[in-house]
Amino acid sequence: MLQVRPYTMRDWPGLFQIQRECFPPPYPEEQLWSSAQFESHIRHFPDGALCAVAGGEPVGSATCLIIQFDPAHPEHTWAEVAGDGFIHTHNPQGDTLYGIDMAVRPAWRRRGVARALYAARFDLVRRLGLKRFLAGGRMPGYHRYAGRLTPEAYAAAVIRGEIDDLVITPQLRAGLRPLQVIHNYLPDEESANCALLLEWRP
Repeated sequence: MLQVRPYTMRDWPGLFQIQRECFPPPYPEEQLWSSAQFESHIRHFPDGALCAVAGGEPVGSATCLIIQFDPAHPEHTWAEVAGDGFIHTHNPQGDTLYGIDMAVRPAWRRRGVARALYAARFDLVRRLGLKRFLAGGRMPGYHRYAGRLTPEAYAAAVIRGEIDDLVITPQLRAGLRPLQVIHNYLPDEESANCALLLEWRP
């Protein structure tokens, strides 16, 4: 049975293994979570540090923080929002829950893990009375189309269901609504450093 709960430092070895399985090269290894970053997530916003557990083993994780979001100026980088992964940028007085990470073990994909983690995030938005949930979705399938599609055209094809993207497609299925492509979001060769900004509102 799948359970979603806040993660603790006791979960660190299993959560780091999930990171390694989910983000293999060419994704930069230095961008995988460190134990210091996990500790900082728990210290700054324990309610936003979530893991999905099955049979006592972590099979997925999701980390978020609260920010103040201005829809008139949506451009930002992952590092700016996430405090370089330490979430010291967490603002308890903000209006938006922002997801900075989602990872599901490859063997557990298409088994409802991501959907359960998103449902827990949406419940958190409701419980805290926030306006929205936001996430910048990597587009790891883009590199296969980069020679003939712009990032915007690729995202549009994924949104129309013409291309299945490992990250964006599950986010859309979870109920997130696409807003716009953000360039220079995160060093990520597969996505050409771009991300699709997505929103969910209660």
